[in-house]
Amino acid sequence: MSDPTDPTDPTDLFDYDAELHLHNELFRAAARVGSRDRVLDIGCGTGRTTREAARAAVDGSAVGVDLSAPMLERARRLSADEGLTNVTYQQADAQVHRFPPPRFDLCISRFGTMFFADPVAAFTNIGRALRPGARLVLLVWQERDRNEWATAIRRTLTDAPAAPAAPLAPDPFSLADPTVTEGILAAAGFTDVSFTDVHEPVYYGPDSATALDAVLRLWEVKDLLAGLDATPAEQARTRLRTMLDAHHTDGGVYFDSRAWIVTARHNQPQSPSPTNPAHDPRSAK
Repeated sequence: MSDPTDPTDPTDLFDYDAELHLHNELFRAAARVGSRDRVLDIGCGTGRTTREAARAAVDGSAVGVDLSAPMLERARRLSADEGLTNVTYQQADAQVHRFPPPRFDLCISRFGTMFFADPVAAFTNIGRALRPGARLVLLVWQERDRNEWATAIRRTLTDAPAAPAAPLAPDPFSLADPTVTEGILAAAGFTDVSFTDVHEPVYYGPDSATALDAVLRLWEVKDLLAGLDATPAEQARTRLRTMLDAHHTDGGVYFDSRAWIVTARHNQPQSPSPTNPAHDPRSAK
């Protein structure tokens, strides 16, 4: 997710599905969910990617995991409305949750893996839920300065530069560096890591008024405005409206963005070999 809204407030859910609809088409194609796949969706939010996986896995299943109870409540309702019977949801922290023994063929996450306190531990834990050779498909943001939605909105509200993204720390851009991300995944037991550039705009609404309402739901915007007195805060909101007007096109309000589709495989454990005493359990003393 690009910048989470309050996960405890069901009336304050940012519409990530609308924001990311162009990204989602590319992500779904990269996931290539098979008809018999058992899919784990990390940071599933309101469940669009989980439901899409469940529809593709007609003889398989999909499990969505997220921290937000209101988002999962909406996900369950939407799944029921669509008559999906092979999808379930769990409220859990994927970094520490005790997943069942290795069973999933595919793990997907659309902007749901950048906020782990310990990403190596988190991906290691996720790996325990995956069968050997299972695929991992992630969508993550590239650097902040390549994402206009982040830079333009912040610049409108404050002259203070954003703190640099800290790899190995919770941040929307923590997996932006391919070298760092590949190292994290390798340490967690994944191989064949690859990165595909995604250059698509994000959508904030059909008009600037709707976009302003959406932007005001974002945590970073709330925090920046909360630090201002009444008059400067109103001036900042006016600047936001002007900036959003400038991004209004015939198709709605859009901002440029760059992301990575990251793919990898869960490493096949090495089987004990009777010809190698180091791997032969019978040689143990």
